[in-house]
Amino acid sequence: MLILVINPGSTSTKIAVYDDEKPILLRTINHSAEELSQFDDVLEQQSFRKQVLLNELQQAHLPMNFDAVIGRGGLVKPLEGGVYEINEQMVIDTHSGIAMHNHACNLGCLIAYEIALEIPGCRAFIADPGVVGMLSISAP
Repeated sequence: MLILVINPGSTSTKIAVYDDEKPILLRTINHSAEELSQFDDVLEQQSFRKQVLLNELQQAHLPMNFDAVIGRGGLVKPLEGGVYEINEQMVIDTHSGIAMHNHACNLGCLIAYEIALEIPGCRAFIADPGVVGMLSISAP
């Protein structure tokens, strides 16, 4: 199984490609303050970061034939720890979360979903979103 992992941070995007459990690519793509200053908020960085990631994969001669794409979980509704398959509702929730919490981790979900949609048979996931642990805080 070929897996692409995406972890957007405030000034970098970390990516990894695994063939089953074997890492075949590990990269940290740093984004300068000048590059990021052209965007008013994190959501506007989605296309930019996706393209930088795709360029890195192309330079590494890795074809876009992933079985799964997993992104760092975003700030969605409170969830228990684990792995969740991304669906349209999660994308909507992530966009809503961006309005409240303008954090780069939200891009992990959005970029993973977008890339997986372009690859036949590929599935998109998030793991342990930043809201893990908030479940008990938000429960009545």
